[in-house]
Amino acid sequence: MTTYSDTFTADALDPRITIHEALLIVEITFTGLYFHTTADVNAFYDRIEERLLETGEPLWFFMVNTQDYRIDGDAWFAFTRRGRDLSEAHSMATIRFDADPDTVAQIERNKGTDRAVSNLFPSRVTALEHLKTRQSTRLARPNHIPNYHKADFVQRFHQDVENDIFEVDLSGVTFEHSRDVNDIHNWIEEAMRPSHHRWYLLYNYTGTRIDPAAWVQFTARNQHLNASYALGAARYAPDSETEADIRLRYEAKDMRPNIRNTRAEAIERIEEMRAAQPAPDMELGPAMQSDVSRKPPSRGRRYAHRPTIRIMPGD
Repeated sequence: MTTYSDTFTADALDPRITIHEALLIVEITFTGLYFHTTADVNAFYDRIEERLLETGEPLWFFMVNTQDYRIDGDAWFAFTRRGRDLSEAHSMATIRFDADPDTVAQIERNKGTDRAVSNLFPSRVTALEHLKTRQSTRLARPNHIPNYHKADFVQRFHQDVENDIFEVDLSGVTFEHSRDVNDIHNWIEEAMRPSHHRWYLLYNYTGTRIDPAAWVQFTARNQHLNASYALGAARYAPDSETEADIRLRYEAKDMRPNIRNTRAEAIERIEEMRAAQPAPDMELGPAMQSDVSRKPPSRGRRYAHRPTIRIMPGD
C-alpha cells in the first residue's frame, strides 16, 4: 500500500524535481504525493518555477512521472491551472509515464486506436528515449523587446507622503515577459529608494494582465519589492482571471493578496493594515540604501501638511 506524502516544503520537493541540463529535460515525480488543497498545489508549482528560474533557461522538455498520486476535489482547479501555465510558459514538449500495471496494459490495448494517448508512456525508459528524438526549440537567450519606457511609465507613480502610500497605476499594462517585469519593478524601486523609508503600496490592476511567461519573474520581483520597501500592499479592480492567478500564488505563501473592487476599498484595507502595525520601522536597512546617501532625511513624524508628490521624468 502506498504511503502518501502531504509535505510540500522545498526540501521535501527538491528530490522530485530533477534538471537534466545536458538533455534539456526537467523530470518531475508526482508518485506518492497527496494534494489536499490549493496551497499544496501552489507550493509544488512554485518550487518548480523557482528551480527553473535558477537555471536562467526559459524552455525545457518535461518528463513527468504520474504513477499513483492523489488530488482532492478542492485542489483540482489550481492543479489544472498551474499545470497549464507552466506548460505554456516553459514547455517545449511534455510527456508522462506511468508504470502501474493497469496503465501499462491500457496503453498496450489502446495502441493504434483513436483512444491512444500520444504523450503517455509505460516506463521512464521509453519516455526518455522518445524525448531524445525531439528537437529543441530553444533559441539564443531571448533579448526581449521592452514594451514600456521609463519616461512615460514613471508618470504612473504617485507618492502620498502624508499617508505613507506609494501608488502604482498598472491599468492596461500587460507583462508579456521577464523584461517587462524587471523594467517596471526597477523603476518602482528606484522611485521609492531615495525616501529611505517604507511605504504602503497601492496598485490599480484595471485591465492588467500577467502572461504565463512572466509569472516566475513577477513573483520573484514582487516578493523582493515587498520585503525590501513595503509595509504592506493592496490591489484593486483586477479582472477575474488575473485575480484568480494572484490568489492562487499568494495562497501557497500563506499571504493575503488584499484585493478589493475599488480604490476606496483598497485604501480602507491599507488603513486596517496600518492599525495592525503599531510603530512600524519605517527606515530601510543599509543594504537598500547602497546607491544613495546613507544619511536619512531629517524628519521626525511625517510632515502632516506636505502635499501629494507626483514623480515626473528625471526626478
